[in-house]
Amino acid sequence: MKRLILAAMLATGLAGAASTALADDALKSAIAGEHRSAANKARDTYRHPYETLTFFGIKPTMTVIELAPGGGWYTEILAPYLADKGKLIGGAPSAESRGGKAFRERLAGTPALYGKVTPAVFEPPSRFELGAPNSADMVVTFRNLHNWLGNGGDAAILTTFKEVHKVLKPGGVLGVVEHRLPAKMKQDEKASSGYMHEAYVIRLAEQAGFKLAAKSEINANPKDTADHEKGVWTLPPVLANKDKDREKYLAIGESDRMTLKFVKQ
Repeated sequence: MKRLILAAMLATGLAGAASTALADDALKSAIAGEHRSAANKARDTYRHPYETLTFFGIKPTMTVIELAPGGGWYTEILAPYLADKGKLIGGAPSAESRGGKAFRERLAGTPALYGKVTPAVFEPPSRFELGAPNSADMVVTFRNLHNWLGNGGDAAILTTFKEVHKVLKPGGVLGVVEHRLPAKMKQDEKASSGYMHEAYVIRLAEQAGFKLAAKSEINANPKDTADHEKGVWTLPPVLANKDKDREKYLAIGESDRMTLKFVKQ
């Protein structure tokens, strides 16, 4: 009997390891895919998509909501990764708005890649149509919190976090990447530089009912002093100063970023 139990445990462990390896390969394949442009792939060295998504604990069977996908840099990785066994929901403005229309046109324009992505209305701080309560496994957002703060203050972020808390299943994950302001520097009320205090983000998430599960330095950049003339947009890829000190900012690279994993209790 003991041998049978041991064999069953061993088989279960091997099956679990095989499943993890397949999921890992699928994520690497989505990141390396030919559908991604050379320009987007070049930013992997700063954005670390494999390490970041692995840190958040993503799996191909999950229902994942991406908030404010913007130009779709992460969407083009998440969409093929989740297409077969999971589900990707893109939280974007309504179809009546310019940004929402552009997002939906992007999905419709490449059905082979985005055909299974579901658009959802996300307009903080007033309109949230992300899904039924307790329906998502993970919600991710990348370098967006400063925009919400600028548009609606603390309340916009806190309300967003509360709505995310509702839509996540118990144990579900909120993954956040944001430009990080050193604690010794003052953050203004609208985060006009694009940078935010890590402690501030954690405090608002905890007020919304989340627990900080872990934080990572995957997307850290010690070269970034966060005191640039035109804020974070001084750095690549925007290079807001154009040719002025261009080589200096290229040498710094993209911004220093916090990477935070929260869990719904």
